[in-house]
Amino acid sequence: MDPATIVIIAALIIGLIYGSVGLLSGFCMMSGLRGWWAEGDGRLARTYALAMGVAIAASQLLAAAGLVDLGKSIYLQPSFSAPVMFLGGLLFGYGMVLSNGCGSRALVLLGRGNLRSFVVVIVLGIFAEMTLKGLIAPARIAMVQASQATVSANSVPALLADIGLGAVPARMVAASALAAVLIIFAFAHAPFRKSPGQIAAGLIVGLLVAGGWYATGYLGADDFNPVPVTSLTFIAPIADALQYVMLSTGSTLNFGIVTVFGVFAGSLITAIATGRFQLEGYRSPQHMLRSASGAALMGAGGVMAFGCSVGQGLTGLSTLSLSSLIAIAGIMLGTGAGLRGSLRVRPLATA
Repeated sequence: MDPATIVIIAALIIGLIYGSVGLLSGFCMMSGLRGWWAEGDGRLARTYALAMGVAIAASQLLAAAGLVDLGKSIYLQPSFSAPVMFLGGLLFGYGMVLSNGCGSRALVLLGRGNLRSFVVVIVLGIFAEMTLKGLIAPARIAMVQASQATVSANSVPALLADIGLGAVPARMVAASALAAVLIIFAFAHAPFRKSPGQIAAGLIVGLLVAGGWYATGYLGADDFNPVPVTSLTFIAPIADALQYVMLSTGSTLNFGIVTVFGVFAGSLITAIATGRFQLEGYRSPQHMLRSASGAALMGAGGVMAFGCSVGQGLTGLSTLSLSSLIAIAGIMLGTGAGLRGSLRVRPLATA
């Protein structure tokens, strides 16, 4: 079996597992932050933190063992635009609140029969493509060109190496410290410790991120037909998946596209098997407008930020990239603005 085929099979398996786990556990950054900040229930937030810690630890172990070169990923480029990435994160985070979930959550809910998520996925994909290659692309490119900078250290380990630590100790210190803080934060919450399903979800999702790196960076390694080194992310892949559905002739499947299909299929199979499948729609035209507006912000913002709450919050962070920390800060601030304060997204009036 050639490496490209192995990567496709791995992507399908990873997507199926993520879709199933996402449906059963409710895994979602926005839901976690809403539960923690607005409702006082921090379990989902701790699930996300555990996934972050496991993703960092497992991915850095793969890199330290020489199995994956994370430097080939888009997250560790020598040049990036911090202002554009932060702005993209802000837009994505606020859009996530408007749409009541991120792109990966929309795929999971779509598998459960949520037709609102169908609108979110379509609009998100369209605006992501517009920002990547379409009408919004020239403005994005102009902003990036005006503000990008080349840095001597593009990751936390590189930053530590610049102040005197060796490359290997710097990686070990950075990965161990960040992973430990996140995992301790997760298990410091008594209700989370009593939630085996949430603990399992955090562990599995974190390992899936490392699995994506292993599939594309090791199993897919081929000097004659290389595949991009990547892992779980959903903004550009949703756009690519929509394009593939419409124009598959002459196109080729890749890790991201198959992951998107796998997440939907995994959620659908799990929903049917557990009796959770139920068609749902919008309550009002205003509800649809808000949801679609949020999807548009997520599509554009996610491209500007080089990823979403999963693509940057888990996969990007697992590389210990400084640009990912900037994007995550924007996503968190945008989500916070949507959940609390004067810009809070208020519940729609019911008829």
